[in-house]
Amino acid sequence: MEKIQRKATKMIPELRNLCYERRLQRLELISLEQRRLRGQLIETFKYLNGLNNATLEGLFERDGSVRTRNNGQKLLLRNFKTSQAMNFFPVKIAATWNQLPENIISAGTVNTFKNRLDKFWITNPPVLHRTNSMSLTP
Repeated sequence: MEKIQRKATKMIPELRNLCYERRLQRLELISLEQRRLRGQLIETFKYLNGLNNATLEGLFERDGSVRTRNNGQKLLLRNFKTSQAMNFFPVKIAATWNQLPENIISAGTVNTFKNRLDKFWITNPPVLHRTNSMSLTP
């Protein structure tokens, strides 16, 4: 799908010579990888706030340790010996979730969460990795 989006954005004559990221910026679009990550964070928000119908008990574990820099809903990062376990949804989204600021995590509704996340990403775009996790640039 990403290849199709790359080709489609190249079809616009005035954007043809720009790199993919610049074409997306000019068109005010996000990459499909970032859209996928956004969707995963939204589903995590719904799950943690009991806003979905899924009965996935134990999918995430909250980190109960007290830290000075905490968004209030840190997820426990689990260690696994295999690389396959690292692709399991709760494992790969936990580090990303833990990096979000509290004002995003504490949103009262899904739409508020989405809006705050989008605004945050304008100034702090996620650095996407092949593993589908992200880190934030300072």
